[in-house]
Amino acid sequence: MLKNERILLITLAVLNFTNIMDFMIMMPLGPFLFESLGIDVKQFALLVSSYSISAFISGIVTTFIINKFDHKSYLLKIYIGFLIGTLLCGLSTTYSMLLAARFFTGLFGGVLGAIILTIVSDNVPLERRGHAMGIIMSAFSFASVLGIPFGIYIATHTSFGWQAPFLFLAVLGIPVYFLISKFVHSQSTDVRETHAQLNILLNIKSIFSNKNNRLALSIGIVIIVGHFSIIPYLSPYMTGNVGLRKEDLPLIYLVGGGASFFTSLLVGKAADKYGKLRVFVFFVLLYTIPVYLVTNMQPGTMFYLLSVSALFFMFSSGRFIPSQAMVTGAVDAKTRGSFMSLNSSVQQLAIGLSSFLAGLIVTTDPITKKIYNYDVVGYFAIAMAFVSLIIAMQLRTSEGEKY
Repeated sequence: MLKNERILLITLAVLNFTNIMDFMIMMPLGPFLFESLGIDVKQFALLVSSYSISAFISGIVTTFIINKFDHKSYLLKIYIGFLIGTLLCGLSTTYSMLLAARFFTGLFGGVLGAIILTIVSDNVPLERRGHAMGIIMSAFSFASVLGIPFGIYIATHTSFGWQAPFLFLAVLGIPVYFLISKFVHSQSTDVRETHAQLNILLNIKSIFSNKNNRLALSIGIVIIVGHFSIIPYLSPYMTGNVGLRKEDLPLIYLVGGGASFFTSLLVGKAADKYGKLRVFVFFVLLYTIPVYLVTNMQPGTMFYLLSVSALFFMFSSGRFIPSQAMVTGAVDAKTRGSFMSLNSSVQQLAIGLSSFLAGLIVTTDPITKKIYNYDVVGYFAIAMAFVSLIIAMQLRTSEGEKY
């Protein structure tokens, strides 16, 4: 990998870290919010889904306007809005204020991922894109290893309480903004002019009229629906059903994120070397095992709990890396910006709907705080994993070649 590519990817990975931590921190904060704000599981589901629903709205808008702007300048503007939203979350003191702040944050944070992937696709050729996606996706691992445990720690041990992680991210985002300004380059003049001349409505029409593009959209939706029906209720289930203390929640993310960090770069390289589809199929099949174990877990030893959590994180990220590489390679370069924004938008809607629907399936005992029907959600996630395999086997590159 070229030096300038590596610097670009590391910068975007740092940006992605702040974005992912902001989104992910809501999940382990569930037990804190239940106690502090006096909310139930359905109100918590609305908190999670409100971000995703607003991200869907902004993603649709971005689909129509992203090619009119230089991607770097657009990224910087969106990031400012994201930091303001994160700060508002940290300043919230009631459920209504936090709900409004999460909706506002989603308008900006929800499209950051699409812009990042568009910039990566514009600057890194397909033959090295698996490795590139491994670097970008390592932000998930860093968020799990460093961000989430640290966020829970300061939520537990500082006077700011659950607001502390959001305030931390708002401050951290300031130097990240200047890193983007320095190391992310503007598009060349000819690329901007080509994108500006494109008829956006025709591009959207061509995306939906192309079977391969529809498959690329579908695989992301299916993966997200299965995964995010589980994630929002992982922490409440671990504390309410498995008996894990709130203070020990960081261990799940520390061990799981640490394991996935070391495997994510290897998965990216393996996808480039052995084939993106082959690696995707391998990890999807492995992923179904910890999904079953996690959603059917009973009180046990800490070693067993952390081992299963590590496998869940590792195999989950192992699916995302090759699938993202396949999706970016399935779309023509001229329409990639609009497609990635549309793709991000529908995925955000899928996150919101899956979290909300799972909230209708699971129930919480108001006294014991135990969660019921989490196993049903797990079986649904396993079914979605197999559906993603069927879609992946039909997906082709933009030139019509098999993966």
